[in-house]
Amino acid sequence: MQTRTYGDLFELIQSLAGVGSFAPTEADDIANLINRRFLQAFNESPIWPRYFVPSEKRDILSLTLSGATSSTDTTVNQNYKLLGANTTGGLNVYQGAATTTVIVYNTGTAWRVDTAASATEQADGTFTVSGGTQQFIEADTIKKDNITDVSTFTPRAGTDSLLVEGKNLIPYAQTGKATIGSFNRIFRKQAFLNSSAHEYEFFVDFTGANILNVVSTTDNAAFISYKKEFTPFSVTGTAVSDFTGSTVEVPAEFFAYIAHATYADFLRMDGQTDKAFAEENTASVALALELEKVDIISNNNTVNKRFSTYVNRQSR
Repeated sequence: MQTRTYGDLFELIQSLAGVGSFAPTEADDIANLINRRFLQAFNESPIWPRYFVPSEKRDILSLTLSGATSSTDTTVNQNYKLLGANTTGGLNVYQGAATTTVIVYNTGTAWRVDTAASATEQADGTFTVSGGTQQFIEADTIKKDNITDVSTFTPRAGTDSLLVEGKNLIPYAQTGKATIGSFNRIFRKQAFLNSSAHEYEFFVDFTGANILNVVSTTDNAAFISYKKEFTPFSVTGTAVSDFTGSTVEVPAEFFAYIAHATYADFLRMDGQTDKAFAEENTASVALALELEKVDIISNNNTVNKRFSTYVNRQSR
């Protein structure tokens, strides 16, 4: 996609202001206003093509463990993703999302949480666990098939009380992938390709998107359509030339809006409110034209909106 340079943007604003060069203190103010207007443009649409990612595979985090203190290993306190079935016994094996050497598994007689452990996938798709240091083990007299049903865990040392919470969480960040700024839609299988895919309901909290009614408890991934995280321009300097000489890329679709809107802000700073109002209108028209292109090109009915039928709304 097309881009312009930050230097071009800054020089255009100077030209609109009719000044040969901003004073160094004014340049800092203009840089702050540029980022303010950049954020406004970014927030105008959830499906700017530059920032929208359709149907990307992401891990579902199935467990959250907490309660480990200094008497055990605090790396136990984290989210866990489902790897698959254990070669021994067939029950689930979970791996830490942050510290991947923490493994939760069933030995065949009890659920156990180990650090410094590993899980190796076998040819049949099951996982063999190489145990490390036991931190917690199931203490229930009647053993459970599901770890979230376990009432009591015995800690390696001390009186730590392990809390296990079941989740179907898609976090904002995942190693090797862009950080999610806002969630758009969530599917069980890859969408917008060849065939239809079951779409999930979800709610968002500060940890990520929580999927409602996962089709299968063995699903360990989902396909997310999302908008990338906003990243402001990081241009700074002690002289105006640091700004006018910057080669940082500016999205071409935002260029005219940011220039005219920032100039409008400059006029307000100078007390020229009537001129600022007219310049704001110019900026709004430039952004509206770009938004119209998004509506046409991105096929708003397919990518951004869902069709409501009893099939995709039957799970409440």
